[in-house]
Amino acid sequence: MQKANKQYIPFQPVKMERREWPDKVITKAPVWCSVDLRDGNQALVTPMQLDEKLLMFKTLVDIGFKEIEVGFPSASDTEYEILRTLIEGNYIPDDVTVQVLVQARAELIKKTFEAVKGAKNVIIHFYNSTSTLQRKVVFKKEMDGIIDIAVEGARLIRQLTEEEVAKSGMNIRYEYSPESFTGTEIDFAIRICEEVMKELGATKENPVILNLPSTVEMSTPNTYADQIEYFCKHLKNREAAIISIHPHNDRGTAVASAELALMAGAERIEGTLFGNGERTGNLDLVTVALNMFTQGVDPELDFTNILEIKKVYEQCTKMHVHERQPYAGELAFTAFSGSHQDAIRKGYEYMETSETPYWEVPYLPINPADISREYEPVIRINSQSGKGGAAFVLEHACGYRLPKEMHPEFGAIVKAASDAYGDELKEEQIVELFNKEYLDFKGKYTLLQHRFTELRELDGTTETRFEGYINDNGAIKMIVGSGNGPIDSFFQAISSIGVVGYEFVNYHEHAISRGSDALGICYIELKVPGNGHIFGVGINSNINVAAIQGILCAINRAEAHHGQEQ
Repeated sequence: MQKANKQYIPFQPVKMERREWPDKVITKAPVWCSVDLRDGNQALVTPMQLDEKLLMFKTLVDIGFKEIEVGFPSASDTEYEILRTLIEGNYIPDDVTVQVLVQARAELIKKTFEAVKGAKNVIIHFYNSTSTLQRKVVFKKEMDGIIDIAVEGARLIRQLTEEEVAKSGMNIRYEYSPESFTGTEIDFAIRICEEVMKELGATKENPVILNLPSTVEMSTPNTYADQIEYFCKHLKNREAAIISIHPHNDRGTAVASAELALMAGAERIEGTLFGNGERTGNLDLVTVALNMFTQGVDPELDFTNILEIKKVYEQCTKMHVHERQPYAGELAFTAFSGSHQDAIRKGYEYMETSETPYWEVPYLPINPADISREYEPVIRINSQSGKGGAAFVLEHACGYRLPKEMHPEFGAIVKAASDAYGDELKEEQIVELFNKEYLDFKGKYTLLQHRFTELRELDGTTETRFEGYINDNGAIKMIVGSGNGPIDSFFQAISSIGVVGYEFVNYHEHAISRGSDALGICYIELKVPGNGHIFGVGINSNINVAAIQGILCAINRAEAHHGQEQ
């Protein structure tokens, strides 16, 4: 067993007199900012090329992002190039703001302002590291020295902004990040942000974005929420700030951290599609947005075509969206468990029969159709699947609604095939199994010709007469029988050639197509001689004929199984 290691310093909780965030709920979407082209791109094994960046930018705009961080133009020529291409190629819609990142260093700030010339709406996002550890290890400065870096950067940015606005009328907004906020003493983080706000001249009418990044996720999400709430409550001139968060996923809880931070007072979120980013990734914006959607909150981002978005993401980043990724993963809406499959099937039936205005299907928190996943197999079949799963697949693939009594029989057939195959069965394999076992089954008896005649007796009752020819294992025989209906008369007819001992148990039928030549499918359950039950299936435009086909199918299957046992 791995023992606790004393070399790690536990995170210290925030001292709060009263936490308000646990009583809050998320009722509206935050301001979203995608950092796919900067934070996401820098974390790729092979960074995006220009055409891929342009495709990603267009996709982000189509999704509905109004703020997009496009790069660190002062850091490299390629970062500079994408920004200039976006501006000079008129790729940026008038209602979209591009955000650029820069360290609080004079030479980099000046180059950044050169890079944004010609843009209409820009956020200058500057930062410096403030954490206890970085002050000690990297910068070797006390708090006042770190504040001086931030304030001097803010002073230059304000000066260059005023000059640019005077020349071009560009709409420039400010964003400041005390980088590694989660590792910074909370009161110091507040102090440095207040100094920056003062230097930038922040007002209620022109607020500064204060981005509080979980640059490295160091604590449980509730502690991050405490930090955000404490910051919001103790920041002077709070109305002159927009509180933004930027969670990373080092502990695997970035989504939870973001949601609790929103409850704690955050108004804006930075993250990436599917959580791409340094180390274990950034916040997954798709998951946060669609989590809101499942709670009746409009995320104001359009993920209705999630598979196309995933395709673009994988093409541009060369990354793979995991099969179990929420909402977008190949298996996100897939159930293998038998009990889950049965509950999902019953949920769909309930939705259809009850006409409920709500989405009420067990195990599926969102309607797959809402994000264009309606054609994905919701239920997949393997050796762990239950008897109802295969029936669900058949209904969605072919429209066959197997009666519940038939589920165990066909489920056993599918399970045996899955065991033999050693892997899950695809939809087409399940349909093929059904066809082979029921619709295409060739047995001892084949109906060649038939005719039904209704005879009305003097007492007013009606008798049905069956006449036909049947192939009995190669011998053509005429059969005749009368009964109180088509099924009864057929049983009487086949008894004349020694087919006896079968008892009719149940009959189900429904249409599987529409129009004058609509087909009907009939499911017949028979009790076999000795013990046990068996099913047969028939399809025909004449439902009486479909029933006869179903009876013969059941008898042929029973005869074949009996022969195998012998």
